[in-house]
Amino acid sequence: MPASRSPAARETAQIQSIAGVAGDRREEFPGSVCSVPCSSMTCVLSVNAGSSSLKFALFQESDPPRRVFSEQIERIGSPGGPADHASCVDLVMEKVRQSKETVGAVGHRIVHGGPRYLESSKITSELLAELRRISPFDPEHLPAEIALIEALAHRLRDVPQVACFDTAFHRDLPQVSRLLAIPRKYEAAGVRRYGFHGLSYAYLVHRLRQEPGGLPRRLVIAHLGNGSSLAAVRDGRSVDTTMGFTPTAGVPMSRRSGDLDPGLVAYLARTENMTPEQFHDMVNTKSGLLGISETSSDVRDLLERERTDARAAEALAVFSYRVKQTIGAFAASLGGLDALVFAGGIGEHSATMRARIVDGLEFLGLHLDAERNDANEEVITRPGSPVTVRVIPTDEESEIARSTLEVLAR
Repeated sequence: MPASRSPAARETAQIQSIAGVAGDRREEFPGSVCSVPCSSMTCVLSVNAGSSSLKFALFQESDPPRRVFSEQIERIGSPGGPADHASCVDLVMEKVRQSKETVGAVGHRIVHGGPRYLESSKITSELLAELRRISPFDPEHLPAEIALIEALAHRLRDVPQVACFDTAFHRDLPQVSRLLAIPRKYEAAGVRRYGFHGLSYAYLVHRLRQEPGGLPRRLVIAHLGNGSSLAAVRDGRSVDTTMGFTPTAGVPMSRRSGDLDPGLVAYLARTENMTPEQFHDMVNTKSGLLGISETSSDVRDLLERERTDARAAEALAVFSYRVKQTIGAFAASLGGLDALVFAGGIGEHSATMRARIVDGLEFLGLHLDAERNDANEEVITRPGSPVTVRVIPTDEESEIARSTLEVLAR
């Protein structure tokens, strides 16, 4: 974002969720076997399906992948929007046709890989069967992602497709971070903390490795958007993260509650006859900033209203407090802190929210430079600050392309 824009204009810049991914050969799945030598591949189509949106981009094969175009489809499943994700394939293919490029591979962001898939993998019938089996892990995303894979397989029958798992970045979580304090038999069934936003974290870690100073050893990344999470990263590996078994856990988000007392499930069942399905809908679509403010899930709206609306002010205060609290906790997990990175729509564009989150963390060595922060500079701490705070736009689609090329080069 240009530094010449006013703070007010920057504050109202679009805040988006940057929501922000191993298999055998199975001939019966179209595209599971590459009929084009990887060396002759021209472009990778990156597909990033959200619960009601679809981002897609085309990249030419290079290091890093070179973007040809990016597009986004919104309001999927809503009145006036596409009926479902699979019905968007015609729009995707038309954009590819207009680009006059050839698709040599398709990479998909897959939100949940379950306990079996711990790295990006070529899509086979076996992999699809496992995704169907674990769909109850993430019913908001996995069914739509499976439908997209199948629809594209029929349009691009000889083109390989790769699943890039959002959970893969957190595959090295220590056991103390991974275990849930419930009977151990559930761990054997795959019920544990997984973590999400992994493609965003992987992109940012890769980007930092290319910097002159290299990757900070003790790093906290705050991916703050419609979906928000934080990760504690030591030497490039995730050692803790806020989201858990599902993307609903962690800090409050635009519409998701974040962490709650599990006793609420029984309490609301007794007092309001709330069913599990109703509770699931409440904590995923009616909570977070929207639930507290009762007016909006959008930080921009709440910032405009907070002076006259106590509910809006409280929603923002709870959000910034929980993020601040998590940064302090993760600094303890890491044994100190070398850098903090803000990413995602809120993290990248809201100087006000960044300032509120960092305020009070001076004891950890975070000393914000107000002018740099307001100007949305990449480094927003004062010279000599023991901890560097940076603002780095994330790019999940680029990470999908890079990961897809790596899988097909194996």
